[in-house]
Amino acid sequence: MLKEKNNKQLLSNFISLFTLQGLNYILPLIALPYLIRVLGVETFGLLAFATAFVMYFQVITNYGFQLTATKEISIYRDNKEKIVEIFSSVMIIKSLLLVFSFVLLTIIVFSFERLRSDWIVYFLTFGSVIGQVLFPVWFFQGMERMKYITYLNIISKSIFAAAIFIFVQDESDFLLVPLFTSIGFIIAGILSLRLIKIEFNVGFKFQSFDTIKMYLKDGWHVFVANIYTSLYTTTNVVLLGIFTNNTIVGYYSIAEKIVGAIAGLFIPINQVFYPYLAKKYKDNRIVFISIVKKLIIGLFLLSIIFFSFSFIFSKELIHLISGENNEIVELLFVVLLFRVLSSPFSNLFSNLLIIMKENSNYLKVMNITVILNVLIVFPSIYFYQADGLAYSFIVLLWIHTLLLYYYTKKAQNG
Repeated sequence: MLKEKNNKQLLSNFISLFTLQGLNYILPLIALPYLIRVLGVETFGLLAFATAFVMYFQVITNYGFQLTATKEISIYRDNKEKIVEIFSSVMIIKSLLLVFSFVLLTIIVFSFERLRSDWIVYFLTFGSVIGQVLFPVWFFQGMERMKYITYLNIISKSIFAAAIFIFVQDESDFLLVPLFTSIGFIIAGILSLRLIKIEFNVGFKFQSFDTIKMYLKDGWHVFVANIYTSLYTTTNVVLLGIFTNNTIVGYYSIAEKIVGAIAGLFIPINQVFYPYLAKKYKDNRIVFISIVKKLIIGLFLLSIIFFSFSFIFSKELIHLISGENNEIVELLFVVLLFRVLSSPFSNLFSNLLIIMKENSNYLKVMNITVILNVLIVFPSIYFYQADGLAYSFIVLLWIHTLLLYYYTKKAQNG
């Protein structure tokens, strides 16, 4: 009976997160051809560059809580006092990091002419960071009540999509794009906090310095890993913008967004199973290993299907999303598509290393990946621009995934 209940909960969570992930990518993709046509590739590239730049501050404010806080909430979900402690401590830390991020943003933007000339774009885009801090996705994931995340994101994404089509009429309206994006995130964040209070009766309570320090320490390894991840993902796009121009960034971003939407369909699977596996690892290691093996087989079959379909219909997908046949975007898309075969497993193995408390090996992989990124990807961007970034990035992702697999297998056998 309990097993049936757990399976139903997993299915419910998967459907909710799959719907959420679909909306996260589909609604912006619906607006993508319209934005490219109305704004032009160059202005679209500027917005893509600003989004990539602001992603650094999302990494800072996320800290490591998307994994560590989720795990803690999952373990102590029946302990009301502990839940309040976790929720309050994490929100305090994230709020302080938000203030720090805003100050850092201001200093950086006004220190460089390239950024200073479009300062308002970066500040409007930063609103999405505020919304992300207000929206404790980690809480709902830990409680395994993902349907609430879906409902709230439907609201925010719908606001964004509707506002884009209604108010963005020509290139001069480009500032409305980051504005509407931020408003959608902030509304969802405010509603989520209200929902947590009503549905779970969890409110904010000031915590001691030692308690906050404990949660800071707990999330440190994941935070460092997140920084490393941004160094071989976000930084690459930023460097592409620095070494080239907004038009090339625009072309690359179109291909990247489409591939990201396809690869992103696997994220709900890992998100749903993460708290479940964390609990199983603590309770029953044999069952834990059995579930992991089945999960790997399932991810392999799905990744092959999604890759094959996307490869066969690549031209049609590019035309559908971007609104035109573009050989530059098509080549970048086909190369970046190989990410679909690796990212489901890199996400899974990363989660498994955290669950098994193999933080040092996790960081070791991130260290190697960042060093290789500097040695391989940076020069590729400088000499071969977007093509160089696409090819070298895929090679790097596969090396990263294989290293994660090696240390995961080593931890299981040990």
